Amino acid sequence: MKLPTCWIRSTLITLLATCFYLNSIASQVPKVVYLSDYGILPNTGTNSSAAINKVLQTILGKTDKKQTLVLKFKKGRYDFYPEGALSRTYYISNHDQDNPKTVGIAFENCNSLTVDGQGSDFIYHGRMLPIALIENKNLTLKNIQIDFERPQICQVQILKNDTINGTIVYKTAPWVTYTIKDSVFYNTGEGWAMRPTSGIAFEEKTKRIVYNTSDIEVGTKKVTELSPGVIQAEQWKNPKLIPGTVVAMRAGHRPSPGIFVHKGKDIRLENISVHYAEGMGLLAQLTENISLDRFQVALRGDQDPRYFTAQADATHFSGCKGVIVSKNGLYENMMDDAINIHGTYLKITKRLDDKTLVGRYMHDQSYGFDWGDTGDTVQFIRSGTMELWDQKNQIQSIQILRDKEDDPIREFKITFKQVLDPAIDPAKTAIGIENLTWTPRVLFSGNTIRHNRARGALFSTPRKTLVERNLFDHTSGTAILLCGDANGWYETGSCHDIVIRQNTFINALTNMFQFTNAVISIYPEIPDLKNQQKYFHSGIIIEDNLFETFDKPILYAKSVDGLVFRSNRIKTNKAYPAFHWNKKNVFFERVTHSEISNNTIDGKKSELTN
Repeated sequence: MKLPTCWIRSTLITLLATCFYLNSIASQVPKVVYLSDYGILPNTGTNSSAAINKVLQTILGKTDKKQTLVLKFKKGRYDFYPEGALSRTYYISNHDQDNPKTVGIAFENCNSLTVDGQGSDFIYHGRMLPIALIENKNLTLKNIQIDFERPQICQVQILKNDTINGTIVYKTAPWVTYTIKDSVFYNTGEGWAMRPTSGIAFEEKTKRIVYNTSDIEVGTKKVTELSPGVIQAEQWKNPKLIPGTVVAMRAGHRPSPGIFVHKGKDIRLENISVHYAEGMGLLAQLTENISLDRFQVALRGDQDPRYFTAQADATHFSGCKGVIVSKNGLYENMMDDAINIHGTYLKITKRLDDKTLVGRYMHDQSYGFDWGDTGDTVQFIRSGTMELWDQKNQIQSIQILRDKEDDPIREFKITFKQVLDPAIDPAKTAIGIENLTWTPRVLFSGNTIRHNRARGALFSTPRKTLVERNLFDHTSGTAILLCGDANGWYETGSCHDIVIRQNTFINALTNMFQFTNAVISIYPEIPDLKNQQKYFHSGIIIEDNLFETFDKPILYAKSVDGLVFRSNRIKTNKAYPAFHWNKKNVFFERVTHSEISNNTIDGKKSELTN
């Protein structure tokens, strides 16, 4: 299965043409507005929320929609507090659906707009959604650093560890505030308080996640304050937490991303740094064409005293179409994946007639937003075996089902153009439905992913995807995951055309998380694999990559028709003791039409048989 030259050319031409189109929009002669002329000045130490939004409303309100506009902040620090901020109801994919959201800045229904922070720090206080980009076209956001004065992750350092008696003494980081009530430790901030329930342990000097620790329990019950900032936990026993270890203690709350993009078209994010967000660094949904260049979810350099960044994924794309370009980024020390691209399966709950079904959002963090439009192409999948129906269909009409207008969107009545297969009936089997129109092409290139929890990059789209020249450095779990799930998260879908090439993988799999069966893990959730007749993924090429590893598993694949693994170099080291349960370099379950060729281990050719 050699990759056709025409495939490479057509992919690059398509992606580059889109990029050229996006760049050409910005080449029009713009009107430049300096916000300092309107009294918006940095480094005042005061709350900028109300003033900035009032000025933006004034400027945008009197600007011709056809005029290309550039808004420039004077470089410096701007503080945003909940008081005077915007209040918005946003249902955000893969986040907690608590509303309303407190929003620092919102750009809504703008055309041909560039917002240039010129390297400014936007510092947020309390619980806020820093920047919302809602239903914009041709919008560029650039040269901004997003951070919070007091993050909801509580950083502590281990001072003493009595492994015999199960007592640990730790010291809170200088910016952490807390209270102890009834011997329970609560991390506190501006308008919030929470008890950490789990943690991630980092090596003091490298800021990498401690080998073979994964998610750990933390000592927040039966605690005593020995002195200001020094806490003794009586019921915290973990021999791996040697003195000096830094622990990011956290809870599962993820209310808002750092940047939220909803129903946009031709969106560009350039030279943006998100240093902390209580949810994803970036969440984009229902957006057509989005480009990230030098986007970072990262620490403030080597001297940053923090060991963590985002509470969840660095970047996440749900139900997007057109093209997603992510290049030259840095994603480090976040509490989940660097990138996750997927759609959302609706679960079919009723069959009303031969052309009409009722479909429902199932996960409690993914609902409340549109799912499809008239004319969209869809396909159906059996949840148990994850087998697709050959027949696709088109939406004739789609209607939201809810009792009150302000209820969140959960359920739809969908009428299709073609008659449905009689077997597409939830009374007979569990079935999901995927919107194929809202699936993107992807270019993920030149990025660095390191020192993070869980996994590196997740791709779930049937369209052309190119993953090249990235560095995956101590990603902790699997570096690249191709998944698909119509039973839990209900995240679509199958990959049919993906090339993974010229990437470097350094010591992945130092910890065990979900789906971490190998450095590259092709792992759809298939509850009934033994009865599966078809295959979920296809057309996967993995070539000319470098794997530096201390353990065995390089590639795991399940339910794939057409998989090439060739010309890859594996270099073994002794950085850590091998511990993974998977003792095979290549491990296949239900894989057909595969090619494993011309690979080397420590410079010698190896067959790498399954």
